[in-house]
Amino acid sequence: MNSCNKLMSELQVQDALYQPGKFWREASKDMLEELSQHGISSFRSLKTSQNFFAPTYGVPGNALTEAQVEQLKQTIEEQSSSSKQRDYIAEFLSGYSAALSDYRTLLASEYRSELKSESEINLLKFSESNVGQPTEQFEFEGNQYSRSALNYLLGLSFLRKYTELSEIKTVMEIGGGFGTLGEIVHQVMPKTKYIDIDIPPTLCCSTYYLKEVVGENRVTTEQDIESAEKINIDKLKRISLLPSWKIEEIEGKIDLFVNFISFQEMEPDIVTNYLKQVVRLNANWIMLRNMREGKQLSTEHRIGVESPIYSEDYVKMLPNYKLVATNVWPYGFKTVDGYHSEIMLFKRR
Repeated sequence: MNSCNKLMSELQVQDALYQPGKFWREASKDMLEELSQHGISSFRSLKTSQNFFAPTYGVPGNALTEAQVEQLKQTIEEQSSSSKQRDYIAEFLSGYSAALSDYRTLLASEYRSELKSESEINLLKFSESNVGQPTEQFEFEGNQYSRSALNYLLGLSFLRKYTELSEIKTVMEIGGGFGTLGEIVHQVMPKTKYIDIDIPPTLCCSTYYLKEVVGENRVTTEQDIESAEKINIDKLKRISLLPSWKIEEIEGKIDLFVNFISFQEMEPDIVTNYLKQVVRLNANWIMLRNMREGKQLSTEHRIGVESPIYSEDYVKMLPNYKLVATNVWPYGFKTVDGYHSEIMLFKRR
C-alpha cells in the first residue's frame, strides 16, 4: 500500500479535473479504509470493491442482501420437496442464470463455423484469473468469467460488428476498474497495447491485479515514467497503468478508446476534459457504456453525482465523431426498474 499512499498524496495536489468527482470522493474513503484493513490481495472480495468496480451478478449486484438471499433459500427449502425447484432458485439467487444469459449472448455473437484466419481474434478463448480472491466467478465450457469480464467481452463483440479487432493496435481506457479489459487484451489480442488511466485507489487495485496476471516486466507504471516530460505510446510496454494527471503527457495515437460505466459517475466538466485528451490522441473509435437516463443525484443518504451525464451529452462532446451505433439489448443491459445501460460507438469523421 506504500505506492498507493504515494499516489493518493500526489492526487491531492492535481488540477480538479484530474481528481475524483463527488461520487468517487465518497466511494474512495470507504475503499481505502477496507483496503488498509484487509490488504490489497483480497480486494475483489471486499464490499466496497463489489459495490463500485468489481460488479457481481449475485449479491450485491442483484440488489439483494446476503440475509435476504439466505431467507429466500430457507423458505424454498421448507416449502419445496423438489430438488429441481431448489436448484432453479439457487441458480437465480447466485447470479448464475444472469451470467449464463450473458455468456449465451457472447457465444451466439462470436460463433463461427471456422475462423477466417489463424490471426483472427477469438474472444471465446478468454478465461479470467482468480487474482484478488473474487467471491463470484462462473465457469462455462472450461473458462472462468466474472460480470466484469462478460461486460467487456460483449462490448468487444459488439465492436467487432463494425471493425476488425485485429486492426486495433492500441487501446486506451479511462476508469478501467480492476483491470479486466487489460487482461482480455493481453490474453486474446497479442499484438495490442493497453493503457489504463485512472485515479487511486482504484488504480492501485488494477496495477496489483495486472502485475499478478501478466507479470511486472510487461507493465508500465508511473514509477517507470515519473521523470519523463512526455510519454510516447510506442515506448510503453504491453500494459500501462497511469494516474489521471499523466494523460496530458501522453503522445502518439490510439485506435480505440473505451469507457465502461465510470464516466457516468463523473461530473460533466471532468468527462469533457478527458474526451478532449482522447480526441487529441486521434482515437479512431470511441466505445462508451453509459446510463442513458444518467446516474442518480447525490443526496444526504445516497452516493451520487452533482450533475448527471445523459447519452445525448456525449454527442455534443464529440462533434468530430459520428455516432455509429447504440445498443442496450443484447450487448448492454436494462435494469428491472427501467434504466438503460447503453453501449455507444463513435467513429472519427
